[in-house]
Amino acid sequence: MQKSLEDYRKSYGKSELLEENIPSFPLPLFTSWFEEAEAHPEIAEVNAMSLATCGIEGFPKNRIVLLKSFGVDGFSFYTNYNSEKARDIEENPRVCLSFFWPALERQVIIKGVAMKTSEEDSAAYFGSRPRGSQLGAWASNQSNILESRKELEEHLKEIEERYQNKEVDRPPHWGGYLVTPRSFEFWQGRNNRLHDRIIYEFIEMDTWERNRLAP
Repeated sequence: MQKSLEDYRKSYGKSELLEENIPSFPLPLFTSWFEEAEAHPEIAEVNAMSLATCGIEGFPKNRIVLLKSFGVDGFSFYTNYNSEKARDIEENPRVCLSFFWPALERQVIIKGVAMKTSEEDSAAYFGSRPRGSQLGAWASNQSNILESRKELEEHLKEIEERYQNKEVDRPPHWGGYLVTPRSFEFWQGRNNRLHDRIIYEFIEMDTWERNRLAP
């Protein structure tokens, strides 16, 4: 039997997004929103984002990953290069990142192109991870089928023994991606579902076209 959600409604009205109050470039606005979300007591993981890919099967797929840096060069995250998401990116590097901060009634959607980060950047970030996460990167054949949880735990035990009293090397199949944005869409919830939507689209170096979209 299908569950009806027709009565699930929320009125939005905490803020507004007007052209006269926002910059000509998208990154300063994203930075401002990110910092507001970072300071909000109700937002636990401000850097959690949905990563959408579309690979050889033709089906888009979303999953939550953690943003690890952002700036003028792009948005970075790290993963297993043998994972499904990495295989998708190898086939089609066009991806979409989405941030949703409900406590602020805000959403940001970023379309861009993903490419692997340098070996140096990947190694530097891997070295900053907790030891348990480093060992886990070796133990998990991400996205492959497991017979049981026990298989994973036994593999982890083998890795722990291998690196006992030793620094954990970065696996050659583990590293980062940098997403270079091609568009930013900023969504601010408003009353009566007449939300504010501002889109920035990349034209050429240091040039972005800004428009308002109908809600």
